Formats: sequence, structure tokens, C-alpha cells
Amino acid sequence: MKLSARIAAPVAALVLAGLTASACAPQTSDTSAKGDEKSGTLRVWLFQEVGNKPKEKVVDDAVAAFEKSHKGAKVEVEYIPVDTRAQRIKAAFNDPKSAPDLVEYGNSDTAGYVKDGGLADITEEFGAWEEAKDTDPIAKQSVTVGDKVYGAPFFVGVRALYYRTDVFKDLGIQPPKSQAELVSTAKKIHKAKPDLYGLAVGGAYTYGAMPFIWSHGGEIAGESGGTYKSAINSEKARKGIEAYTSLFGDDNCPAAKCASMGGNATVTAFASGKAAMAIGGDFSHAAVEAGSVKGKYAVVPLPGIAPDSIAPAFAGGNNIGVLKSSSHRTLAVDLMKSLTGKKTQAEMFDAMGFLPTYTDVLDNAAKKQPFVAPFVQTLGAGAKFVPASPAWGQIDASLVLPTMFQEIVSGRKDVAQASDDAAKKMDAAFTAAG
Repeated sequence: MKLSARIAAPVAALVLAGLTASACAPQTSDTSAKGDEKSGTLRVWLFQEVGNKPKEKVVDDAVAAFEKSHKGAKVEVEYIPVDTRAQRIKAAFNDPKSAPDLVEYGNSDTAGYVKDGGLADITEEFGAWEEAKDTDPIAKQSVTVGDKVYGAPFFVGVRALYYRTDVFKDLGIQPPKSQAELVSTAKKIHKAKPDLYGLAVGGAYTYGAMPFIWSHGGEIAGESGGTYKSAINSEKARKGIEAYTSLFGDDNCPAAKCASMGGNATVTAFASGKAAMAIGGDFSHAAVEAGSVKGKYAVVPLPGIAPDSIAPAFAGGNNIGVLKSSSHRTLAVDLMKSLTGKKTQAEMFDAMGFLPTYTDVLDNAAKKQPFVAPFVQTLGAGAKFVPASPAWGQIDASLVLPTMFQEIVSGRKDVAQASDDAAKKMDAAFTAAG
């Protein structure tokens, strides 16, 4: 099972990101480092995960190996909250004195961070790195803007459907094969077991909602000549929004409790035994294994509209990049290689369930752990990407889509009005980004 089997939609989107971002001048002042020190302390910012200890152990091992082979170099790692990353990283781009040398960032942030002038161009070093030759092409695109490389892929992430095998057996039901069946199964479970959410959904769970929009043929935005325009209020997108928001209510996941939930909260609800199903990532595996449902769950691809089809999933994942302001460029690139290399990615898969970005390492992971199969199937069926515009970071951080979902499930607005209002906010952000 190879990641290279995935269709090219995310590649096209990311190539467009390169065209869009490279056409825009950086908003920040030039923070390029003036030197390249070969000793001293390197600072690294990585994301804080749900259940972070296993990640810390793998990172500590990689750091120890780096320090052993680079005399006079020390590494300080800080784990930062994902929810506030946008403000903190943007501030670091503008203030080199407080900035780290390396930063973990989501692949949907690439275009914006390059436009902001914060990431170093490491095209030459990446091209000369032997291990990088086995990087999955789509993963490489996630660090590419135009024809320049701005970091190394750390892991690829995709979501599928987690379900409780014990609950399904007790009720004599099978995993849903279509989206309509998913909705009816969720409501059937909640009716039979009122203490359980049939399917845990979140009003703030953007990446859990997107497959519903995409499976109905909707898009988040369209692109023409490097300019983006929102498509969230199109007829097809609205059908997907209706399908997702139909899962909020007393017959499945009450709006009063579920409207404010994000992705982590829905996974936590499943892992703690409060939900019979949840849309979770390969990266959610460790948290679920640590929960009360260990040994009582399985994973299948999230179904699409047609029976036995797979809903398009967001092609997510994280990268690690060197900041342009780093005064330890050579050391920082070497540390990036240590943190994102094959050995570390294999260990991170074992520890956290993060899917490797190297085709050979992923193949080995799939052979070793059966749980990988539905996620690789999902990737192979055709993953999609967010609008590849520098504006996406602002749209995401200002909660445009979560606000839309929450307005609908609370009854404050209907789908038409809420999606029209969201489209206006998105278009304003696209215009401001240029």
C-alpha cells in the first residue's frame, strides 16, 4: 500500500499555493539571519498533542543523537498549544530575538508562513539529503511553494471512522457503507443507548465536516488566475453542510453539548466510552488506545454518498521548518533532518500512530500494524486540501467555518444565511491576502 497511489488533487492545490504565495510580497520586515553559528543553543517549538509523553520520548531520543554528533550544540524543545499557534508563530516571525530556530507547522499553514517571510528556503539542502529521495511526492508538495522547499514533512494525517465493535455486536448492526447509512446508524444507536452519542460530532470540528461537503461535490473555495473565491454557499456545499449539521440534535449528539466540540473533544468522547462512533485521525490512535475502549473498537474509511464509496478526506499532516531568522542555519537543518528522518518517523509511528511521509517507511508501518489500512485506503481513494491561499490561516484562526456550523445547529441561522455570511468573511480574507 503506497501513498503515491493518491490522486493528484492535493498536489494541484499545493502547487497553486506556490503560485499564490510566491506572487505576494512578505508582510513582515526582513528577518534574515546575518550569520551561521556552528555551536550554541537551538530552540525548537513542537505541537502539544493529546497524550504528549510518547512524542516527547521520541523527540528526546532524536535530540540526544543530534547533540552527540554535534559537539557544542544544545537543544531546547518547547511544546506549544495548537490552538494558539497562529498568533505565536506570526509574532516569532516579527521578533527574531524571541523566535525558535525550528518550528513544527501544519501543512495548511505553508503558503501563509512563506508569504509572511518566516521560513528559510532549504531547497538545496533538501535536494542533497539522501533520505529525502524517498519522500512521498504529495508530502513533498506540502513543504513546497513555487519551486522552493521550506521544510521537511514530519507526518501525514488523514481521518477515518472509529466505531465500537462491542456496541455494534450488541445491536446486531454492521459498519455503515454510505453516508445516509452513517446518519441513520448514529441515530439508531443513540435511540437504543441514550447514554451514548451515536456519532460524536463537533461544531468546531472543521476537518470532520469537510468530507460531508466534498462528498456532495461541494468545495470550500474555487480558484481562477491565482485568485480565490468562496464556494461554501454553493448548492452542493450546502447539501453537505445539511448532512453534517443533521447529526446535531437530541437524536444523536445534542447541540447544547456538541456545538462547541472540536476534533480533540470528539476523539476524547469516543476514547472515554461516551460515543459509539467518531471521525478520528491515524494520529488519534494512541489516545484511543489509552482510553476505556481499548480492545473494543475498529476503524473503517468514512463512507461517501454512494454505497461502498469513501468520502474525500482532508490531506493533513505537519512539517518542520527552519526559521529564516535562525543564526544557526546549518545546525538547524541538521536537527530538522534528525527530527524528520526515517528513524524518527518510524519511531513516531510506533509511539503516536503518525503516518510516515517516506513511501518505504509507510509500507513497513502498514505491514506491522493493521490499523493503518483504512487510513491508507482513504488516502488512495482521493484526499483533498484546503484552499491553498495565504488567507486560509486567517480564515482558520478566525473560526469562520466553526461559526457557520454553530449558527446552524443552534438554530440562530438557516444553512443558506449562515453559508452566505461565511462566504462573505472568506472572500474578504482572500481579497486582503491578495
